[in-house]
Amino acid sequence: MPGPKFRVAICGGGIGGLCLAVALSKHSDIQVDLYEAAARFKEIGAGVMIWSRTWEILTLLGLDGKFAEIAHAPPDGSDGVGFDYRKSDQPEEGHRFYFFERPYGCIRFHRAQFLDVFVDALPEGVDHFGKRLISYSQTSSDTPVELHFSDNTSAVCDVLIGCDGIKSTIRKQMLEEKARMGQKELLRNINPIWTGTTVYRGLIPVDRLKALDGKEHRTIETPMMYCGKHKHVVSYSISKRSIVNVVACTSRPDLEGSTYRDGEPWVVDCTQEELLDCYNGWEPEVVEMLKCIEKPTRWGIHHLRPLPMYVSNKVALLGDAVGLLSIMYRALSNATVQAHAMSPHQGAGAGHAIEDAFILAHLLGHHSITLARLPQALLAYEHVRLPLANHVLRGSYESGKMYEFDGPQGDSLQGLGPALEKQWDWLDQTTPTGEADRAVERLEDMVQNE
Repeated sequence: MPGPKFRVAICGGGIGGLCLAVALSKHSDIQVDLYEAAARFKEIGAGVMIWSRTWEILTLLGLDGKFAEIAHAPPDGSDGVGFDYRKSDQPEEGHRFYFFERPYGCIRFHRAQFLDVFVDALPEGVDHFGKRLISYSQTSSDTPVELHFSDNTSAVCDVLIGCDGIKSTIRKQMLEEKARMGQKELLRNINPIWTGTTVYRGLIPVDRLKALDGKEHRTIETPMMYCGKHKHVVSYSISKRSIVNVVACTSRPDLEGSTYRDGEPWVVDCTQEELLDCYNGWEPEVVEMLKCIEKPTRWGIHHLRPLPMYVSNKVALLGDAVGLLSIMYRALSNATVQAHAMSPHQGAGAGHAIEDAFILAHLLGHHSITLARLPQALLAYEHVRLPLANHVLRGSYESGKMYEFDGPQGDSLQGLGPALEKQWDWLDQTTPTGEADRAVERLEDMVQNE
């Protein structure tokens, strides 16, 4: 048997890293090694949602059947609810001001179960645990990349993909090297910044949200977006509608960019009293739902400034490591997130990490790619993914402000609904397969101009 064309090292075993490893493993002539700092693959947090464009990728990977088994309901392509937007920051009953529908609706999962589908699809021998990357070195474009781990071991690869999150070691080294070459402005992109938003999270068994008369809380069936000034609450069912995931956000726009709570850890336990005090005076169905969260956790939402590049020679970033303003819920202590660390206000973080992985695997597996052409494949990936990721990063952040009546429309609900509808345009402006084809076209242009 001939050896592999080249070796791909993936650092970070979250959703993006695992998806990339699974997609690349379908190419028998590529050696894939996935390095994870922890002792096993794991996710903390609760819910994850994706949209139809991500479901298309999971189908192409042959994983749709497994994901359908763990979704809130088996996706069938029919129109479903994205979110039901409701004004709720008053003690009397609130009211709907915008209703977002689309094919498949938002497809919801328990985050740990979602990760496990990728884990189960990973070929034997690809994963390596207890491997926290501390640095990498590449002496020239013609030599392998050497990886240095905290356990004093090392490894080599031909291309390194950083899926190591919002606190990415690979991103930090890449930008520091660029800064030493004269691009000093990139130093401001290294460290994540607090968005000024704090969220309270909790899971509620569905049985606790059923009244004595058997009437169900509306969020069991419908993903809800309860909106109010400087605050909003997202809730939706997961795990075949057996659990409701709740994310309650509260923002201080004036504190964006400041140190989070005097250096407090990003994720801590808190009291139910603190949560209820935060939403005192909101409509009854919100308050009653929050009363069902006995042990909430408090999260500081951080994001990255949009990056001007994802690639340096044979090293590339993927997922929250590039700055898509979403908190991957692995941000405890030294755990990690990925290339476009984006705020979670459009449920886009996991989907975009999967889309990154799909397009990058499509390029690396292309018949024209040789060891010498790896940098061109990475540049084609960057060309396609960077603009869309930065667009969604900004849109997600803007949407969060709009949910809390801090956007240009304020609390003018008549104008806010149509404005929110436009925020979702990115879902249909392109398709993952179309973007993959566009990346290949870019690659072929570079190959022809060699």
